[in-house]
Amino acid sequence: MTVKEEQTTISVALEDLLREVKGLQADGYRLVQIGCTDIGGAYEINYSFDKDYQFKNLRLTVGPDIEVPSISGIYWGAFVYENETHDLFGIPITGINIDFKGTFIKSGEKYPFSVTRRGGDQCRNA
Repeated sequence: MTVKEEQTTISVALEDLLREVKGLQADGYRLVQIGCTDIGGAYEINYSFDKDYQFKNLRLTVGPDIEVPSISGIYWGAFVYENETHDLFGIPITGINIDFKGTFIKSGEKYPFSVTRRGGDQCRNA
């Protein structure tokens, strides 16, 4: 059996993130992953969801000092991805249901993938 998987990527503004995520949850989508990457002085955060082999991605682009609201109040398990994003990139994520405050991932360098905080301790979550 071959399944043709549809994938949609929607750019979302920071102020619309929680509304969009709530809508996906209400429509029966499950959270698959949250990934982050450096795009040259800013970050691209991709939130991936799935329902019936249809992948939907919400793409959020933020600067290094922009606070991102947690979606863990909607998808409880998101706290794992959000703590990882904070610890590796230094992105301040507010309202995480279980916030490890910078101690979730141990690395030789604090915020090893940060565009501005590499090795620093300026994260507001800590």
